[in-house]
Amino acid sequence: MIEAIGFESRTPCLGWFGTDHLGRDVYARTVFGARISLTVGLAVAAVSTALGLVIGLLAGYVRWVDTIVMRVMDGVMAIPGVLLAIALISLTGAGVGNVIIAITVPEIPRVVRLVRSVVLTIREQPYVEAAVAGGTRLPKILWMHILPNTVAPLIVQATYVCASAIVIEAILSFPRGGDPARDPELGKHHGGRPGLCSGRPVDDIFPRRVPRGRGPRRQHSGRRASRLARPTHRPADVAP
Repeated sequence: MIEAIGFESRTPCLGWFGTDHLGRDVYARTVFGARISLTVGLAVAAVSTALGLVIGLLAGYVRWVDTIVMRVMDGVMAIPGVLLAIALISLTGAGVGNVIIAITVPEIPRVVRLVRSVVLTIREQPYVEAAVAGGTRLPKILWMHILPNTVAPLIVQATYVCASAIVIEAILSFPRGGDPARDPELGKHHGGRPGLCSGRPVDDIFPRRVPRGRGPRRQHSGRRASRLARPTHRPADVAP
């Protein structure tokens, strides 16, 4: 019905980005869609960093744990992250929580490998060897000597994971695999409007506005409407 009305008959849009093909404010949908994407990105960064830190500390310091963990991480990293996330979404179903889990799984191995490499370097330092020779227990060594040295690399890795999660979330929501609700998402916003794929790239580049003087036509009622509906010329007489 909205498409049948035509773009010229809609009310003028005062939004910065104009309106989409359904007359919705693109700026408002972008802002609210970014809120959902940032929530997913920050949640994935927090969960993957926490789990990857614990697993990486144990894998880097305990040798038999390192053998098992790294074989599992190699198997996970052998599958592309986007493909693995799509497979998990198809199994668990759509939803913000399921999207966070699906994106977190392929991001954990990167954090684990980073923390493990830092632990392998720090464990050879003299102060760590002195703590081991002095009978310091493993949890205290990890907490006091090794964990502080992993903070700086983890902050950098967390920012990368957050950005990667936002991109993957947009890819998942593009074919309607993200949040099933009617809330706008960045991928769903571009996936649901005719743009580059349909041969109308202007919709994704320039704001859509109603030109001045081409707004909705004025509706008349009563005698004036009936008078305007009458023909302006008298039909010619038809011979019997």
